[in-house]
Amino acid sequence: MSQSHEKGLLYGLDARIGPVAAFFAALQHALASVVGIITPPLIIGSVLGLQAYTPYLISMSLLVSGLGTFLQARRFAGVGAGMICLQGTSFAFLGVMLSGGLMVKARGGSPEEIMAMLFGCNLVAALIPMLLSRCVGQLRKVLTPVVTGTVITLIGISLIKVSITDWAGGHNAQDFGAPGNLALGALTLLVIIALNRARNRWARLVAVVAGIGVGCLAAALTGHLQLKPTAGTAWLVMPSFFRFGFDFNWSIFVPIALVSVIAVIEAVGDLTANCMLSQQPIVGPQFQQRLQGGIMADGISCLLAATFSAFPNTTFAQNNGVIQMTGVASRYVGMVLGLMLALLGIFPAIGSLLQQIPSPVLGGATVVMFGSVVAAGIRVMTQSPLGRREMLIVAISFGIGLGVEAVPDVLKQFPLLINNLFGHAVTTGGMLAIILNIILPNEQGTQTVPQSKTVNE
Repeated sequence: MSQSHEKGLLYGLDARIGPVAAFFAALQHALASVVGIITPPLIIGSVLGLQAYTPYLISMSLLVSGLGTFLQARRFAGVGAGMICLQGTSFAFLGVMLSGGLMVKARGGSPEEIMAMLFGCNLVAALIPMLLSRCVGQLRKVLTPVVTGTVITLIGISLIKVSITDWAGGHNAQDFGAPGNLALGALTLLVIIALNRARNRWARLVAVVAGIGVGCLAAALTGHLQLKPTAGTAWLVMPSFFRFGFDFNWSIFVPIALVSVIAVIEAVGDLTANCMLSQQPIVGPQFQQRLQGGIMADGISCLLAATFSAFPNTTFAQNNGVIQMTGVASRYVGMVLGLMLALLGIFPAIGSLLQQIPSPVLGGATVVMFGSVVAAGIRVMTQSPLGRREMLIVAISFGIGLGVEAVPDVLKQFPLLINNLFGHAVTTGGMLAIILNIILPNEQGTQTVPQSKTVNE
């Protein structure tokens, strides 16, 4: 294994990596994200009565995730960030998807008509990030380090909540918080920490996979893991173009369009954190090109998702934590990861086995990764000294953003659309940070922007 020129990284962004090492590095990204990719179609299918089509929706979500991830890493004709940017089904769209689907259902629409409407609106909404990618220069004047750092940190904090919930047993688990669940998560985490701090490079490279493997073994020995047969799962699923047709409605499209704009703001934060962890510049022309290509690839991923009957995709933040843990930033791993996810979509029986990993094991494995996202956000935020103005922006954004997520009933008197859009820390805190950054005057009269540089650990 060749040494990376970047301090603290086993493999830098453009470093070539052997097939075995690339496989294990990509597998850790897949294990950290596969549940997050398949959960939105599971929830949407259950609530809207689409159970007959849920396996197909899950397969297409994984396939499109793989295609988008490969595009981001490969960076073709300026499209893609050229980094490990895993594309996955976005939770941000969950509320508007459900409300739009229920609206069609209330009119007597069949499952096929529901999906035709949702995917039709998603197809048009996919044009929004593609258009906004042409305006990255103007966006960067608004999305300063204090704003993007705040968004990244809020994303990480929100993900930690998911991780701890899994560690305790998962949503609606009858044994939620049981000592056995907490012990499984702790064992998984301890194995990952021990291997990550080992001097052997291979130990660090396989830390997450080994931790999950040890956790699954312990779960099997203690009765927390009982593998279910996959006999009823199709071995091969081929995608179809617009399988359910195409429909459009303005009242359903507008909320989806608003969330698409918010998703772009989140993507800017995720891409900034990825650049930092990959030790690339976070200001300057090169950084702007990566943002432009990454957001454009987000839009194309959403376009592919609507075409193949999957829900909108965005850049996942949790995989930045995997880069931090493994020290592998090579974009070639992103290409292997894309192929791996696409194969999971085409061969769903393999994915069904990964879905059986116990929630406490996943929680223990992801908590440190999600914590790394928070740390990356703080580093972005503090690239330049935080004055009174910046501290005020951060304080209000964190206070109200986290407060709304901690007490969701505070918005229950507002329309459902407002609840869906601003009931989360990332959207509320992120929008507040942008607004305050625009309206609050700079103490020196000019916006402080750090000089272009590469961030080293």
